[in-house]
Amino acid sequence: MIRRLFTTRVAPVATLLGIAALAYAEVPARPEVPEAITAPAGEQVMFRARASGAQIYVCGRGADGKSQWTLKAPEAELRDDQGALIGHHAGGPSWRHQDGSEVSGKAVARVESPDADSIPWLLVTAVSHEGNGAFTRVTSIQRINTLGGQPPPAATCDPLKHKGKEARVPYRADYYFYAPAGNTPRN
Repeated sequence: MIRRLFTTRVAPVATLLGIAALAYAEVPARPEVPEAITAPAGEQVMFRARASGAQIYVCGRGADGKSQWTLKAPEAELRDDQGALIGHHAGGPSWRHQDGSEVSGKAVARVESPDADSIPWLLVTAVSHEGNGAFTRVTSIQRINTLGGQPPPAATCDPLKHKGKEARVPYRADYYFYAPAGNTPRN
């Protein structure tokens, strides 16, 4: 009788509680960031992705007529905390998940990275979505914990000799994806 009670009533409940606890443990807490790039109140972290790739710059002239490297696009793989590939990051900026969902955004705030040799930290607001999946409900994205990715020195860009030349600068970053509170976290 006790065995039957455990098997039919207690074990399934314990399994569901274990799954719920595991799902909750996988969602990282909101990171501590400067106020300027804090995600809006009412949004919660859905998941974090670790990016590794390159910032791609093009040699040309700036508005002031001086030589400069201008960002063309990022190109990076997105991995979960266990190192599994979950998507890609590209120009737009855009993020495409392995499940086919995609979010594109617009940077709305930035702060300099604590590491002067690294690209700034950003807060990005979603402006469009495609597909149905992990990125469907994303409303904000933070780029933090950057390492590398700054453009090459301007002196290495000569628009007369190298106009249109590209430079790929390695970088890493953490991307935090947010959705309105109450949505189920996914990755």
